[in-house]
Amino acid sequence: MKQKINEEIAKTEQLITDYKEMTQPVSPDNAIGRVSRMDAINNRSVNESALRNAEEKLRKLEYVKKNLDSKDFGKCVKCGQEIPLGRLLIKPESVYCVKCAR
Repeated sequence: MKQKINEEIAKTEQLITDYKEMTQPVSPDNAIGRVSRMDAINNRSVNESALRNAEEKLRKLEYVKKNLDSKDFGKCVKCGQEIPLGRLLIKPESVYCVKCAR
């Protein structure tokens, strides 16, 4: 599980780096045309949202990694039930069981 979390952290950190590059301001000096500029601005807002989501995922992964050796690891923080192993393998940042995550 520790290896899976470390892999997810590395992948998420790379995504954050990529999204930060994609969210750079569009220079008004760049002669790309009005419609293209509007499209670039729209794409930038989509990438900013993806960046926020990736940063949140990284925070959750760091939290889970810190608590990996805890006796409560793998238990839902809301109801205390075991989080299924399949859910943890697919989404290692999960701190809620499927029922409580809804």
